[in-house]
Amino acid sequence: QVQLVESGGGLVQAGGSLRLSCAASGSMFYINAMAWYRQAPGKQRELVAHITSRGSTNYADSVKGRFTISRDNAKNTVYLQMNSLKPDDTAVYYCNADVILLSGTTHDYWGQGTQVTVSS
Repeated sequence: QVQLVESGGGLVQAGGSLRLSCAASGSMFYINAMAWYRQAPGKQRELVAHITSRGSTNYADSVKGRFTISRDNAKNTVYLQMNSLKPDDTAVYYCNADVILLSGTTHDYWGQGTQVTVSS
C-alpha cells in the first residue's frame, strides 16, 4: 500500500512564502505524475500545479509566476514553493500521486491535506 504525508502548511502574511512537501512511501513500482490541488471552503477542489516524472510542469493561471512545483525522485517527494502569497491562496492543499503498483495496475493516492492561511 502507498501513503502520502504532507507538511509545511501554516499561517503567513500576504506577500510571504511557504514551502509544502509531500513524501510518498510504501510498495511502488513507479510514480508517474504528481500534483498539488487546493480546496477553499464552499469551493470545488482545483488543480494548482502538476509535474511529470521527467519534470515537465503546468500551473493554474492564478499561481503562475508565484508558485513552483518540483520533485526529488530519489526521495519520492514533491514540493510546492509558494511566494508572494495572497489571501485568495487560503485553502487546504492536497498532494496527489499517480502510482504504478507492483501488480502493474495504476492508482491515484491523496495526502491528508495541509492548511494554508494567508492574512492581511
